[in-house]
Amino acid sequence: MTKILIVDDDDLFRTMLVEMVRREGYEVSAVSNGKEALEHIEHDRPQLIITDILMPEMDGIELIMEQNRRGNTIPVIAISGGRRAISLEFNLESAELMGVRATLPKPFTREQLRSAITEALQ
Repeated sequence: MTKILIVDDDDLFRTMLVEMVRREGYEVSAVSNGKEALEHIEHDRPQLIITDILMPEMDGIELIMEQNRRGNTIPVIAISGGRRAISLEFNLESAELMGVRATLPKPFTREQLRSAITEALQ
């Protein structure tokens, strides 16, 4: 079964996303920031990472950069709702420059998520 790691600091959104992905038939783990994600990956390597961009401790861009630095080839889907000072477009464009497989602006539909997962795993 394909393992997917979800990284998002918003407890409610993370819980909802875990359930959406689980209903698609994937094995799902979740953590609240990039630092926790790196620790998780060392012990239980997923086939896909879905990460928010803006988070405390270590954000999604830093997580993607560290994955690239380590030569890790796990595909990544970047998600973002933006913040007042930083637009979600800027966040997602930054992630694309880092080599993510897909991006999703928050909020997104289950169909958009399904499509992004399929695309990222190809």
